[in-house]
Amino acid sequence: MSFQVKEVKTKPYDGQKPGTSGLRKRVKVFQQEHYTENFVQAIFDAVDLKGKTLVIGGDGRYFSPETVQTILKIGSANGVAKFIIGQNGILSTPAASNIIRKYKADGGILLTASHNPGGPNADFGIKYNVSNGGPAPEAVTNKIFEKTKAISSYKVIELPPVDLSKKGFTTYGPSNVEIVDSVQDYLELLESIFDFPLIKDFLQSHADSFKVLFDGMHGVTGPYGRAIFVETLGLPESSVQNATPLPDFGGGHPDPNLTYAHELVERVEREGIHFGAASDGDGDRNMIYGKGAFVTPSDSVAIIADWAAEAIPYFKKGGIKGLARSMPTSAQIDKVAKKKGLECHVVPTGWKFFGNLMDAGRLSICGEESFGTGSDHIREKDGVWAIVAWLNILAYANKQSPNQLVGIKELLEKHYAVYGRSFFSRYDYEEVSAVGAQSLVDAINVHISTGSLSRTSHVSKSTGQKFSVTDVSNFDYTDPIDGSVSRNQGQVILFEDGSRVVFRLSGTGSQGATVRMYVERYVPPEAGPAELNKDTQEGLKGLIEVALQISNLPEFLGRDKPTVIT
Repeated sequence: MSFQVKEVKTKPYDGQKPGTSGLRKRVKVFQQEHYTENFVQAIFDAVDLKGKTLVIGGDGRYFSPETVQTILKIGSANGVAKFIIGQNGILSTPAASNIIRKYKADGGILLTASHNPGGPNADFGIKYNVSNGGPAPEAVTNKIFEKTKAISSYKVIELPPVDLSKKGFTTYGPSNVEIVDSVQDYLELLESIFDFPLIKDFLQSHADSFKVLFDGMHGVTGPYGRAIFVETLGLPESSVQNATPLPDFGGGHPDPNLTYAHELVERVEREGIHFGAASDGDGDRNMIYGKGAFVTPSDSVAIIADWAAEAIPYFKKGGIKGLARSMPTSAQIDKVAKKKGLECHVVPTGWKFFGNLMDAGRLSICGEESFGTGSDHIREKDGVWAIVAWLNILAYANKQSPNQLVGIKELLEKHYAVYGRSFFSRYDYEEVSAVGAQSLVDAINVHISTGSLSRTSHVSKSTGQKFSVTDVSNFDYTDPIDGSVSRNQGQVILFEDGSRVVFRLSGTGSQGATVRMYVERYVPPEAGPAELNKDTQEGLKGLIEVALQISNLPEFLGRDKPTVIT
């Protein structure tokens, strides 16, 4: 049977340049006539998917259902042989990466703006992943962008919409369509990685002394959390909250940090919950928080790396090939790598840089300070994976310590006693003036080019600490696998005592500019518990004061306080 392919005339839109995490704009931008269709067609013009298999999924945010149908119309007209779609269009980003890899699909289109708010007046995003399950590399996203600038028409096959709620097989025009369970394949993957019987035994035997709370933040991971914590591990329904995905995330901001996951934090403290965890809109980020114990993402990946080969079956069997972090992330994981004799890579922000190392067999566990943690089981960061990894480690640690309960706080203190502690915090200044943000960057670049900050000393007025600058630079990265060079990935101010401050302009928002300031100060284990176990902001107070002073950030951005502190 032949199906009529209709060609629709169009004109290019400016600014359809996908970043590390795809194209993100306000919903109303995507709703403009031909806007979404142009970008989807540009994907098919840039990537040959004729006769191939394409995965479609997303976090369920506003404007997702109709965009799935748009992809079916355009993809079918461009010759896609088969679509694999998550039920109701729902697939967490890690689950989509797994499905691409498991079923040997040729790529995937993910409808998500990650941790950004959803709703008719909020954000939407379209992201293309390649056949290894990871984000499209720059060569592909640049090609897509070039196609958007020259597009004059797009192809469609107009047919009644596919019922996304019905699992099973159907067709759309000449293309086969399979609607799959959003959770099952991912749950099976985690069960092959972690020691679920050990975790379940620990949780069941400590039902009264060790309580768990998972917060889906009304993002995509609610159904995954319920399947894991309630249905598989046997925890009560009260151990999950905000577990129904909503198009506007319940009016919240689905970013798992101390500011936006306050509902989790408050309940953990109020009820004395030992293990709390949250994931973001599309499921690739996570936060670990127990009563009186917040785990920074930098510490989280270091602790997982430290325990993995001993506690987690996947790494017991396959070993650890190497470790890595994004450049702004603290160097805590470097200390673990050095002690264990492992290679440790420092890469620019963006998960695609980890993917190259994984595909080359040189990386097993990695993380970003932006609450992203993961391993080589897929090619995306994986929030739920990190949460279950922590439970696996805690269950194992308690098996080794039958007479004393080991919780998050105890695990952190034990880690610091061995490796020392990298006090770390990130200050986010969101939706600031783009002109002010660029002026800040330009001013630091002047210091880099002239060396005017080097060998200068600065004293904190509040703590009396002295910080002497040894170097100011832009972070450049040459990929050891493909030789590609990424320049100007963050401005770094290094101090004599090993402390550092990093400034970056972020590209993950949909409007305005976001400036991120990362502050890190290392304290060796010899400093002792009183110094190692200080509150993060107390440990960094003097350095933060000096960083704001020498950068003139408040003056450039017109902000006295950050939007978010993590």
